[in-house]
Amino acid sequence: MSRSAIFRKIQAATSEIKAKEPLPDYDPAMTCCEPKLEGSDLMEVFARNHAAVNGRTMTGVAELAEFLTATGQLHGYCDPVLHEVIGGPLAAAGLTVETVYDRARYDDYQFGITRATGAIAESGTLILDDDRTSSRLAALSPWVHVAVLVRAGIHRTISDALAALGDSPNVIWVTGPSKTADVEGILIEGVHGPGEQIALIL
Repeated sequence: MSRSAIFRKIQAATSEIKAKEPLPDYDPAMTCCEPKLEGSDLMEVFARNHAAVNGRTMTGVAELAEFLTATGQLHGYCDPVLHEVIGGPLAAAGLTVETVYDRARYDDYQFGITRATGAIAESGTLILDDDRTSSRLAALSPWVHVAVLVRAGIHRTISDALAALGDSPNVIWVTGPSKTADVEGILIEGVHGPGEQIALIL
């Protein structure tokens, strides 16, 4: 079966989906992990829990440029909406930054910079959805993914994030770099997605 025929079947099957089902009733107080929420500054709580899952939290473009240069990640993609604030300064620091993601050249991109919808302090999770993520492949295929969000986009708990998601049909929760483990429990990062997950909070 051809690729276009497969996509036609998928489109036909999903065209009847009207809306998301409402969330079931539950007690949010029973679902959050209070020890992970210690502290009053949500950004500090998020950064601590993001680091616990091997993510990196940054607050400035200069810090990002230094990290990418030091690790040899010199060529990547940046969401066009973020180019003036992030892509331009990275280019000025000597990195090659493209604002159009060419799917045929996915191996060329060492980093991808996209917008995040938000983050969850409780779990150190980043939220990506199709409304704000300019290119899902740019978020998932380069070795380094940089998710950009504003401080106000950090939700305290998973329950808070669920309540704020809205009607976006495609949402990805990213909790640190891509991980997989074998039957012996040996954890390997960066197998099915980025090996470095950065949250750049502006």
